[in-house]
Amino acid sequence: MVTSVLIANRGEIARRIIRGCRAAGVRSVAIHSDLDQGAAHVREADEAVRVSSYLDIDEVVAAAVSAGADAVHPGYGFLSERAAFARAVEEAGLTLVGPSSAVMEQMGRKDAAREIAIAAGVSVVPRGEGEAGAMSYPVLVKAAAGGGGKGMRIVRAEADLAEAIAAAKREAASAFGDDTILVEKYVEHGRHIEVQVLADTHGNVVHLFERDCSTQRRHQKVLEEAPAPTISEEVRRTVTDAAVALAAHVGYVNAGTVEFLLDDDTGEVYFLEMNTRLQVEHPVTESVVVHSTPQQRATGAPGEHVDLVRLQLLVASGEPLPFRQDELSLSGHAIEARVYAEDSFHGFLPQAGTATLVRWPGGAGTGLPDATTVRVDEALEDGQVVSTSYDPMLGKIIVRGPDREAARRGLVAALDDTAILGLTTNAGFLRTLVASDEFRDATIDTAWLDQQTIEEPARDVPRVFVAWIQAMLVALQDTGHPFQSDGWRLGADPAPTVVELDETVLVDRARGRVGDHDVRQLSAEHHVAVLTVDGRRVRATVNVQPHIAEVSYEGHRFVFDRPDAFADHGPAAGDGSILSPMPGTVLDVRVEAGQAVAEGDVLGVLEAMKMELSLKAPFAGTVGAVDVATGDQVALGARLFLVEPDADAQEDSDADADAAGPDATTGADA
Repeated sequence: MVTSVLIANRGEIARRIIRGCRAAGVRSVAIHSDLDQGAAHVREADEAVRVSSYLDIDEVVAAAVSAGADAVHPGYGFLSERAAFARAVEEAGLTLVGPSSAVMEQMGRKDAAREIAIAAGVSVVPRGEGEAGAMSYPVLVKAAAGGGGKGMRIVRAEADLAEAIAAAKREAASAFGDDTILVEKYVEHGRHIEVQVLADTHGNVVHLFERDCSTQRRHQKVLEEAPAPTISEEVRRTVTDAAVALAAHVGYVNAGTVEFLLDDDTGEVYFLEMNTRLQVEHPVTESVVVHSTPQQRATGAPGEHVDLVRLQLLVASGEPLPFRQDELSLSGHAIEARVYAEDSFHGFLPQAGTATLVRWPGGAGTGLPDATTVRVDEALEDGQVVSTSYDPMLGKIIVRGPDREAARRGLVAALDDTAILGLTTNAGFLRTLVASDEFRDATIDTAWLDQQTIEEPARDVPRVFVAWIQAMLVALQDTGHPFQSDGWRLGADPAPTVVELDETVLVDRARGRVGDHDVRQLSAEHHVAVLTVDGRRVRATVNVQPHIAEVSYEGHRFVFDRPDAFADHGPAAGDGSILSPMPGTVLDVRVEAGQAVAEGDVLGVLEAMKMELSLKAPFAGTVGAVDVATGDQVALGARLFLVEPDADAQEDSDADADAAGPDATTGADA
């Protein structure tokens, strides 16, 4: 029996496994780097052990042995799909909460899993080669090892193939230590359907129905839901039967996920890969899959929702599954939104900084439809530093409702209640996406987000909040001296307060006016203000500081810098300065001072959280300065290069300053 588990992970998944251990009466042991020594998962575990790196196999296994653990749970990401790690755990006499190293070796690699799927009679995506070995475009170049969308490139023309393969190899080697690449047909319009499977050591294999993960950007999932809203019962039977057959064929044990691609144009269903671990999106399955015993079904008594982590521990202890396939059923609908430290409205660039104020939705939430519940799996709190050293996912918000529309409206309300200040996240982007007609109507396929531009929300209402709160603070501070204002002027109305933000705003609190808006304050406490603006009740989280004000409104963070007339504002946009669009590491410097460059030439490559950005020359000219070297850590906004325009260049060559911006080639996922 498993009695003590070392959790080879961090963040929200480590906290989730700790909860599962506690529910099963199992001792939990956390590991942590120096950066995470005060993290929530370290505080919550029964014991904690320091490691220099979450990726050091020998050190992690040694930590498990020294702590007296008899099992290791890898979570997802890090070492979770490394067969070498699974083998090291086995050789140390410990139990991996997952499949064997042999099965992981087979199914954890896309190339090997593809051949096994064919042997098991499961359809796979055709290879990219057409007749006579020639490529038939578009194709998808993807890493054979690992997952999470890393090492993937869509190629639409032969001229781009070599560079795409080189980039995918480089990224795969960095993320997985293996640069093996597959080239397959790219399905333009498809649905990403995956099936949760669970198998024990007694030969029992069941599926826990399917999830839809079609809302994704560059192959990284953004929203996930269960059950899949658009598939037919025939397709459901096809994918669930295939998933069980594949797991049984390889002798799979513990929890795993079999992923499929449903081609909307042809109706064909293709096997993509098998994830030999717990998935990020496992909470939506837990929210809708119910186990009912024969007695419960006979009496109409409610069943129990499954707990995948607890079931993993049960299987790892050698116990048989506690249910048969016919004892599992679906109840309701659940949708999950992944909250990332990224600027989704400006290139999805990774972000870093200190989370000065964090508010997650909790309890019944605000404005939730009836019979709708919110679950939050997170590991972010006030004052926590978010760095680019680890994956940018901060937490997950999961909403369950009696049907999909109730769950969708509940998720909109939950994202409205989410506030993270101090750094930019994608919460506002998620809220806009979930509220969209396309998501409401379930018309989003795997390519949709890559082809759409979602506009950043307007700043008007957030500006009203900042101006109103700033004026209130001025009134409160203007007390305790002989010359304080009592808001009264001889023969005139009380003077309005002038608030300087990105524009000058006049606030007349006596008459409830902010600029052209009618405003009435309903409440304001603990940074949360509720106002009526032009007759509409609105709510926001506000943090006003001497030189900066932040507002979280409908999940999105708005920043208003207080103008400083004496500040050094630096070079004007378009002067040829290439600034770092994100905190990160310089992967490559391709130019030197004095070198001539053409417009669009790549000057260097920046990386953060497994995202590579190519920094390009904004116009033809000469490199005037190179301020970085390969391997340097750079801050957001730091100058990296300076390009001086050619003498005969047109004076307005800096009009398109954005040409120097990043070319995001991939994102990050657990």
